[in-house]
Amino acid sequence: MSYAQKKELSGNRTLAIIIVAIFQFALGYAIVTGLAYNVIKHAAENLKTFDVEEQPPPPEQPPPPQKQPETPPPVVAPPPIVRTAPMEAPVIQTVREAPPVIITPQAPPAPPPPPPAAKVTRAQSARGNLQGLFTSDDYPDSAMRNNETGRVTVRLEVGSNGRVTGCDVIGSSGSRTLDSATCRVLSSRARFTPAKLSNGEPTTDSVTQSIVWQLQG
Repeated sequence: MSYAQKKELSGNRTLAIIIVAIFQFALGYAIVTGLAYNVIKHAAENLKTFDVEEQPPPPEQPPPPQKQPETPPPVVAPPPIVRTAPMEAPVIQTVREAPPVIITPQAPPAPPPPPPAAKVTRAQSARGNLQGLFTSDDYPDSAMRNNETGRVTVRLEVGSNGRVTGCDVIGSSGSRTLDSATCRVLSSRARFTPAKLSNGEPTTDSVTQSIVWQLQG
C-alpha cells in the first residue's frame, strides 16, 4: 500500500469517529430534553392555584423614645457579719503591781582628798636649870615668923622665846604666901630653851616644877 492510500484511510477513520460522536450527542440531548418536558408537565398539574389578597401595610409606629443612660446605683458594701459569741462568765485576774523603779542621777565622783599634811610633832621639850634661882632672901618674912614650910608644885607655861608666860599651882604647900612667892620668883627669873617642832620651828611648852621651902634650925 502506498503512502497516499494510507493517508486516505486515516482521514476516513477520523471522519467516521467524528460522525459517531455527533450522533451520540444528538441522541443523548433528545433523551434528556424529553424527560425534562415530562417532569415539568407533571409538576404543573400538581400545582394548586389560589388568590392572594393584598393587605394594607401596618401603620407606622412612632419610634421608641431614646433611652437615657441609666446611672448605676452606688455600690454599697454589705454590712459586716457580726457573729455573736456565746456569753462566758467573766474572769477576774489579780495583777500584782511591781514596785516602782527609782532612777537617780549618779553623782559625779568626789575629788580625791588632799594629801595629808605632814604631821608635825614636838621633837624637843623646853629645858632649863632652875637651881640657884632661889636665895634665902626670897623666903617671905611672914612665912618665917609663922614658921611656914612646905613643897609647892607649879606648872609653868613657856613661850616660844623661852620665857615663862604663866604659872599655876597644882600642888600647894599649905601656905598661900609660899605658893605666891614660888610663882613670882619663877616668872621673873626662869629662862628656858624653847621647845621645837619636828621641822625645827620653836613652839610653846609647859614645864612642871616643885620647890621646897624649909627653915634651918
